[in-house]
Amino acid sequence: MGALRAGRLIILPTETVYGLGGDASDADAVAAIFAAKGRPAFNPLISHVADLAAAEKIALFDDRARALAEAFWPGPLTLVLPITPDTPVCDLARAGLDTVAVRAPAHPLARAVLERFGGPVVAPSANRSGRPSPTTYADAMEETGEAVAAALDGGPCEVGLESTVIALLDQPRLLRPGSVTREEIEAVIGPLAEAEADAKRSPGRLARHYSPKAPVRLNAAAAEPGEAYLAFGPGEHRWNLSPAGDLRQAAARLFAYLREADRTDPSAIAVAPIPNEGLGEAINDRLKRAAGYVG
Repeated sequence: MGALRAGRLIILPTETVYGLGGDASDADAVAAIFAAKGRPAFNPLISHVADLAAAEKIALFDDRARALAEAFWPGPLTLVLPITPDTPVCDLARAGLDTVAVRAPAHPLARAVLERFGGPVVAPSANRSGRPSPTTYADAMEETGEAVAAALDGGPCEVGLESTVIALLDQPRLLRPGSVTREEIEAVIGPLAEAEADAKRSPGRLARHYSPKAPVRLNAAAAEPGEAYLAFGPGEHRWNLSPAGDLRQAAARLFAYLREADRTDPSAIAVAPIPNEGLGEAINDRLKRAAGYVG
């Protein structure tokens, strides 16, 4: 806790990816996160809290927001909500917006840190901006370890994809797909609209994001000469996201395999088609951004 209270940064494990954490109320600490990541200041950060009671100190919850928090927290769901009049989350962390992105993570180490710290902690993925998110302690330290005063090793991340982001400002909008699927959310609060004007309120929506050094080629039936190949489904491959075609297994392996393949210095990374249903929507979103386009 000493590092956070002193305005220093930490490596924080969550169930989604490893985060680069700092005090959400301390603009200097938030600026240090932007500097370490090389992240555009217009991209807002998610404030992590211990529970719903802590979240209600920084954001205004309506019945829909409470229903989602009760259904999916602690867990990989972020809510974008209006700020409270006295929210402690600084302007820089919110990219100057009148909304805040907030979630309660499920990882026991993250929860312990948040409960002891007592305030919101911004913790974007602990990678350089635009790079694949780290899902292991080693990858997090390789990316931004030199910028932190403390680091916690929580083992491999169980989910492996950043959280789902939902805006609840007028009609509910899906800003970023994740492991809490569209269908699961709609079962609680009804139909979701697309991002549209609220897109700027979510992290992770730059057109080029999660990118390895090598170019990424999508929907590839096989690798061309010189390419690395991320397979999906039956077959013997060095990097098979899931031989059984399990989307959760594929999500958990995605960023780690992108990194491993990239380290072989391929001419490109070819990726097998991924079904665009359930969790596949989130996987394809990350792959499209890794390839440098959204659509």
